[in-house]
Amino acid sequence: MTEWYYADGQDRQGPLSADELRLRFQRAQITLATLVWREGFPQWKPLSEAVDELQLQNLASVADNVGTGIDLRGDYTAIDNGTAPLPGTGGGTFSPYTAPTSGGSHAEAMVVGGGEVVYAGFWKRFAAAMIDGLVMSSVLVLVFLVGMLLFGGMASFMGGLNSPETSPGMAIFIVLGVYVLPMIIQALYFTLMHASTRQASLGKLAVGIKVVRGDGQRLTKARSLGRWAALFFSYLISCGIAYLASGIMAGVTQRKQGLHDMVADTLVVDKWAFTDQPERQRRELGTVTLVVIALTVLAVLAYAGLIVMTIVMAAAQS
Repeated sequence: MTEWYYADGQDRQGPLSADELRLRFQRAQITLATLVWREGFPQWKPLSEAVDELQLQNLASVADNVGTGIDLRGDYTAIDNGTAPLPGTGGGTFSPYTAPTSGGSHAEAMVVGGGEVVYAGFWKRFAAAMIDGLVMSSVLVLVFLVGMLLFGGMASFMGGLNSPETSPGMAIFIVLGVYVLPMIIQALYFTLMHASTRQASLGKLAVGIKVVRGDGQRLTKARSLGRWAALFFSYLISCGIAYLASGIMAGVTQRKQGLHDMVADTLVVDKWAFTDQPERQRRELGTVTLVVIALTVLAVLAYAGLIVMTIVMAAAQS
């Protein structure tokens, strides 16, 4: 039995049988302009292109169903050649459900299984983590500075840390700023980004990878939160040892899964994996990854040099 899918705003509905799709059309839940897809379609198409296949013969109320101000009954040719404006686009041929093209987005493409999958190894994930760490640090510093302005400035904050009579407001800010807010911000950031249509945090977007289910599907917000929680609490409980082990596993296991990936049944793959263009996947590290690795090495060397210089100066003074 052929399984059909249709686009409802930014969400994909399905799978549905042909009879269920016809019923929704008859109930005006979908229109001739609704984008649909089934296995064998190279990309999403307006329902009007599947009228004969789905036997949608009763089109008496098409104008009422469409409700977009565009009469598609006499303009099938424009739809076929891609010149008919789609609802909400204001004209042109853009649609968030269009299959990936050389310059377009792949985010809303239908998941395509059976093709080659390039998994993200240790170094790409390391580079993505470094970028995300920089993003999180910047956000937390900004939140911290705003908090200091609200609660009396740096002097008041430092005094509150050492004073036995810390004000209730300062005490709350200390607890929130040092312990609670960083955890909440990280949870929201990784949960929402990994469950978004891009399926990736800013760091992963930069290096060209994404997070998916084991079958290539997009993560739900609940599963995305569970993945972050598995990584966070493994780090918290083991003082970073499990985090390090997870990173090593991501470099040596068959599908490059860390511990948190195994717990949440997730994969980190190239951004073109599970699409109809798997040949666009890249096994090489890429420019962004190489730059991040180089900067990290330089930072480590500079830090080590600073430590050695401090020791030498201390020894000279003594």
